[in-house]
Amino acid sequence: QKIVLQASNPGQFENDSDALWQRGHVPETIAYHGRVGINTDAPDEALVVCGNAKVMGRVMHPSDSRAKQNIREVDTNEQLRRITQMRLVEYDYKPEFASVMGIKDT
Repeated sequence: QKIVLQASNPGQFENDSDALWQRGHVPETIAYHGRVGINTDAPDEALVVCGNAKVMGRVMHPSDSRAKQNIREVDTNEQLRRITQMRLVEYDYKPEFASVMGIKDT
């Protein structure tokens, strides 16, 4: 079932087949199959927000302890040995990336 959207950019959703927003399978959700940009017309990831974002709830990430179970201590000496085998690097951001992301110290 399609959802009618009104864009601030006239003509942005003129072609009904171009509107990829759909009702989600879970109540009170919508789905969009593609990239979404907020304050950008060229998102290069699933969601790109250019500006501040305010979150009034939780942000879950696979690294979040709330998403894990069977958490247990490990052998510290073994882990330190593994760390010494890691490749550590330093880097500078490319100027074009830094300027778009608002990074001053590259």
